[in-house]
Amino acid sequence: MSIEKPVGIVLVSHSASVADSVAELARGLAGGGPLAPVAGAGGTPGGELGTSSELISAAAARVDRGSGVAILADLGSSVLTVKALLAEGDELPEGTRLLDAPFVEGAVAAVVTSSAGGDLDAVEAAAAEAYSYRKV
Repeated sequence: MSIEKPVGIVLVSHSASVADSVAELARGLAGGGPLAPVAGAGGTPGGELGTSSELISAAAARVDRGSGVAILADLGSSVLTVKALLAEGDELPEGTRLLDAPFVEGAVAAVVTSSAGGDLDAVEAAAAEAYSYRKV
């Protein structure tokens, strides 16, 4: 796969500032060159803490390039909201997956892998591998 059709990444958090900051961090750590499309979907449309299916669907549509969309969610209702959208089947682009990965480290791994031309399976594997990153 080429970077011309990268996997899109959506970061779902209860907080817009958290989702957007993790997206910024992931883009910054992915290095130079063309970057995969990444978008935060945090909070509610009114700017409160929470989770919005509308914001998630809109973010997924913005990053979709036809090679799949990987969604990472922080916790609780953000995960449940993404699962509900996937179950509905028509609210998210075809090839959208919820990844089982740590939010920050998984986001960085997903953006780096997609930016390097990895397909959706490679992006998912890289993000999930972030669970094994040791800090001590």
